[in-house]
Amino acid sequence: MPSLQVRELPEHIYRTLCHEAEVAHRSIAQQAVAVLARGLQLDLEPRARRKALLAAICADAGQVPVAGLPDPALLIREDRER
Repeated sequence: MPSLQVRELPEHIYRTLCHEAEVAHRSIAQQAVAVLARGLQLDLEPRARRKALLAAICADAGQVPVAGLPDPALLIREDRER
């Protein structure tokens, strides 16, 4: 996972971030990610992300040609025999 280092962060911003992290029972890094995501209008809620991913998978499921795909059991057996 990528990391981010912020230099010369103003003291009042750091103190506010620390306070918010404590109130939310998060680490400072977790709170910084939450604040960045909120500022960028991104959804960090795992359930919402999973729901969107499942919807995308289900939408694409009709596009996968079922005929011609190998049997999963045969693939597993072949892998185990290696």
